[in-house]
Amino acid sequence: MSLRAGGPPRFAAGVDSETVSNNTVDVVLIGGGVMSATLGTLIKQVQPDWSIEIFESRSAVATESSNAWNNAGTGHAALCELNYMPEGADGSLSADKAISINEQFQLSRQWWSSLVKQGVLGEPSGFINATPHMTFVRGEANVDYLRRRYEILKQQPLFSDMEFSDDPAQIAEWTPLLVDRRSKDEVFAATRSLSGTDVDFGAITRRLIGHLVENGARLRLGTQVKKLRRREDGTWDVYARNRSGYGTGMVNARFVFVGAGGGALSLLQSSGIPEIRGFGGFPISGKFLKCDNPEIVKLHRAKVYGKAAVGAPPMSVPHLDTRIVNGKESLLFGPYAGFSPNFLKKGSWWDLPGSIRPHNLGPMLKVGLTEFSLEKYLLGEVLASREKQMGALREYMPTARTADWKMITAGQRVQVMKKDPKKGGVLQFGTEVITGAEGSIAGLLGASPGASTAVHAMLGVLQRCFPEQFESRWKGEFAAQVPALGTAGVNHDPVAAAATLAETGEVLGLTSALKPVAVEA
Repeated sequence: MSLRAGGPPRFAAGVDSETVSNNTVDVVLIGGGVMSATLGTLIKQVQPDWSIEIFESRSAVATESSNAWNNAGTGHAALCELNYMPEGADGSLSADKAISINEQFQLSRQWWSSLVKQGVLGEPSGFINATPHMTFVRGEANVDYLRRRYEILKQQPLFSDMEFSDDPAQIAEWTPLLVDRRSKDEVFAATRSLSGTDVDFGAITRRLIGHLVENGARLRLGTQVKKLRRREDGTWDVYARNRSGYGTGMVNARFVFVGAGGGALSLLQSSGIPEIRGFGGFPISGKFLKCDNPEIVKLHRAKVYGKAAVGAPPMSVPHLDTRIVNGKESLLFGPYAGFSPNFLKKGSWWDLPGSIRPHNLGPMLKVGLTEFSLEKYLLGEVLASREKQMGALREYMPTARTADWKMITAGQRVQVMKKDPKKGGVLQFGTEVITGAEGSIAGLLGASPGASTAVHAMLGVLQRCFPEQFESRWKGEFAAQVPALGTAGVNHDPVAAAATLAETGEVLGLTSALKPVAVEA
């Protein structure tokens, strides 16, 4: 099998998916997404002698949430996402969460830059491109909020390039589609950060896994892991079957990572670790309107996030995005939500009911009885007409024509439900890392910011599961590639923040000038 580290590997259906043998390996990664690819690469960098096997149920890697068309490709750095800086009941604002998310994304930028220098990730324009991150709001109250948010964030070194404007002419210069044919008496405002990015996490995944395979890792495509059982010696038996129907078996592993997206919950439940007790999942399918008309696409080069409607959940925040996939630019608007009991885009209708256990039934029922706004939102989304969907788009792009946009189905998101000592059960919007059995198993649940902070999350897995090796040997090796690791971050130091943005921007090709697009008369 020929794999080129600089470009997408040529994975064919059925490669290395023969009957699983009863051998022992050091690491099993379940799921061929960006989390497994990141963790496997980190491990290979510090333990090149460890054997690694990757199980992917589909015929190719990066087909679910990591796929470019199953997410919005936002390099989540809290530059434009208002849900990372919510307004308190008393009107107060705190930048703490926004800064934390941005710091985590800087770890990804630093690590990717190191891999580009090493020739592992190849040409960076194939997976990351400079794309301004903007926020756009309407109405006096929202404009006041956005101005106050800007005044706080612009004082922070990682957000120092942020601009604010309530001048229609200025906003039209930034991105004309927001302003063209908008009512002259409408009150609106926007912020812009040129340090934003568009990221193809599918390309990153394919390149990292291609590099792993070239360096001895074994990829088992078309092979679905069904259950996990722990032996008395602390190792794990990983039971899998060939999806083509002619092979089943088991492999023994010293460490298992479950990075199977929506499929992670059932596998962690099958492991029997007590840490998964009380956790449930609620699947939400995402949809986007997509435009490939080059005459329209060229007028908008930004990711523009708005504010969720009153009562709507955080994942419903509307955004009009530039997407760059395989060198071609498109526009996406959404997300629109739907409901399916599948935990994966190509999953089973049995996924949701099959995940219910006595230990998570209570928290799940509690969430169902309290999250009325989410249930109302989902019902409205499922029943929404095409015209209503286009109406939501026209709030951001008044000139949008129905003929230029088509609806695509993106990935499934499984929101975490878990026990809460006060509320009984809560719905968590974010990611949750589960580790157990003295660090011999770990898994990831949840959704955004997910892939953008994969490096932070997977370094955390290694630190929790291999504390002695991490502190004594690995941390120093990782710090050489990710200088911010183990520090207080770079935001507290204006010089350090400017340096990391400039250095990673240069390596990743993000420093070229972004010219505004003028509206044609």
